[in-house]
Amino acid sequence: MADRVLRLDRRELMAGLGAAVLGPAMPGIVAAQERASLVLHARPGFIALHPGAPNAPIWSLQGPAPDPGLRFKRGDELAITLQNELPVPTVLNWHGIDGVPAAEPLAARPLLAPGAQETLVIPLRRSGTFMCDLRLVGDGQARPSPARALVVGESEATAADRDEVLLIEDWRLRADGTAIAPGTDPKGTTPVYTINGQTTLDIPVRTHERLRFRLINGCQRTVIAVKFEGHDVRVMAMDSAPAEPFLARGGALVLAPGGRVDAFIDATVPPGSASAILLHDGTEARPIGRLVASRDQPVRDAPLPAAPPLPSNGLPARLDLKNALRIDVTLGGRQADWVAPANFAVSAAPVFRAKAGRTVVLALTNRADTPEVFHLHGHHFRVLDRLDDGWKPFWLDTLAIEPGQTQRIAFAAEVAGRWLLETMATDWAAPRLLRWYGVE
Repeated sequence: MADRVLRLDRRELMAGLGAAVLGPAMPGIVAAQERASLVLHARPGFIALHPGAPNAPIWSLQGPAPDPGLRFKRGDELAITLQNELPVPTVLNWHGIDGVPAAEPLAARPLLAPGAQETLVIPLRRSGTFMCDLRLVGDGQARPSPARALVVGESEATAADRDEVLLIEDWRLRADGTAIAPGTDPKGTTPVYTINGQTTLDIPVRTHERLRFRLINGCQRTVIAVKFEGHDVRVMAMDSAPAEPFLARGGALVLAPGGRVDAFIDATVPPGSASAILLHDGTEARPIGRLVASRDQPVRDAPLPAAPPLPSNGLPARLDLKNALRIDVTLGGRQADWVAPANFAVSAAPVFRAKAGRTVVLALTNRADTPEVFHLHGHHFRVLDRLDDGWKPFWLDTLAIEPGQTQRIAFAAEVAGRWLLETMATDWAAPRLLRWYGVE
């Protein structure tokens, strides 16, 4: 039944990553900062992945509450303390936090030894949906680890009744119920997906209630599509950057690993009914949750009017492509310049160095026979048009690239520092690989 509702193959999944047309962001001003604090514990833990089966051992990243979204507000200075209670070194890796060179794993922050702790202060200059994890050095380890969402709220009010995080992750289970880490052979394992750490999730709603869903693809290697059956889905932001609102094609949201989408949904189901949330991984669709309408009176007599765009995050309105620094970057296959995190060193030659403020254009070519996921640290980028005479009107920090395809991206190298480039194939056994670039 689910396959008839959401039928996608891998190529359609990948195509969905670039289907949106969003509006350009405009400069913004951030309010005065306040100090907030967050303590995270990297420690052994467990997750329930099969009813009636023993919980699977994992290496967890525990915060002050079970809510998958750690919530703060734009303008805060966030002091993050990481306590490493694992038997191996680790480091926090970030998705969406731009312009904080001191937070850059391996390039600025060394691995944290077992039993040690460190504190890092991050200015939350931009609102949005962010993600952190311990996975940068997690390939081939004894246990897999989950991700955590970090939510930075807008200074202004937004037109939603509720704000919910939906963190979707994948796991590979052996017959004995243990879970394996990525970068290892998944032969003989069964894929399992979770949403907010559960194998299925019922979300209570009231008729005509507007929900803001912050969807995060916390999967290790998998591109996914998520569909809210029977509802219009209005995209408001991608990868922490506000968008000109638009309706998702076919009601499905497509996310690369590490990708984030903020979407508004107006609950149109009648009281007492339920509608499915479906996940498609390129091979099959499966239900992972439901919107369950209560029998209470509707929140209001009619749905709300279409929401205005979210407040600007201050990303540049224009990019100087004419005077851009242009670099070719090859992904996939056996590329000697890309190294595993264990072998990474800033003493290696960078992919490029750019002067602060200059526009950089990267031509990303995938030479492999599987899709590659590319993640740019430190900055958000535009995807350029095929003729290189303009750009897609949205900002991203993560992009999936089909085999044999070249995608050109452009960004303003605004902040000096050493920043990582990440790439990995959409294959559980594929390694995560790194290079770096410098802004001076």
